[in-house]
Amino acid sequence: MTASAEKFTRQTLLHVQPLTPSLFTLRTTRDVGFRFVAGQFVRLGVTKADGSVVWRAYSLVSSPHDEFLEFFSIVVPGGEFTSELSRLREGDELLVERQATGYLTLNRFVDGRDLWMLSTGTGVAPFLSILQDFEVWEKFERIILVYSAREGRELAYRELIDGLADRDYLAEYAGKLQFIATVTREEVPGALHGRITQLIESGALEEAAGVNLTPEHSRVMICGNPQMIDDTRQMLKQRDMQLSLTRRPGAVAVENYW
Repeated sequence: MTASAEKFTRQTLLHVQPLTPSLFTLRTTRDVGFRFVAGQFVRLGVTKADGSVVWRAYSLVSSPHDEFLEFFSIVVPGGEFTSELSRLREGDELLVERQATGYLTLNRFVDGRDLWMLSTGTGVAPFLSILQDFEVWEKFERIILVYSAREGRELAYRELIDGLADRDYLAEYAGKLQFIATVTREEVPGALHGRITQLIESGALEEAAGVNLTPEHSRVMICGNPQMIDDTRQMLKQRDMQLSLTRRPGAVAVENYW
């Protein structure tokens, strides 16, 4: 099979940045023909010593307009993919499937005033891509990014988040974004303490945002730990906030990140 007929392209690893012992970011070159919608994911492949390839799906952190591709990864102890990935160095080859996929995108919502992005761990990745794209800033009056981690040091990409308001193309929309960090295992200044579900149940999350979660005005995207997604969906369902489907537009969109 020729390279052009393959379902993937061969990209070069540009940078690997460890953040904590269990988290890292990686950046690769981007094929000129690769297209994706902010919020989607793509499968990455690593070639093992025996010639076989291990594949895993990763949401894109980078903007659809960037000339590179960036991903946010957790290290899985003994995990086949991350064990192979940890061997790679800048200049090594990474396989990237040609077709991005996923439905955690803005076209899931036909209306809405406030966009809530609820994330745990590396599940913040698709939201970072969406926030770097122009569409979300025009579509919603308020954007609330909620990012939950176990420890304060695991709250990655703070520089990117804080710097969005300084980008020329977003300057006039800077006041729309509110960032709420939550940490579950320690008290961190400037962050809420507790799980997202606990903070919704207690009302602390809405109090911090200064806006209520309602089916009329709120549209909610959820990405991260599957248990958090299930629990949050059930809590929102009790507020008459249903999953948004093609045949039945609603207020909630989800992505299971692992």
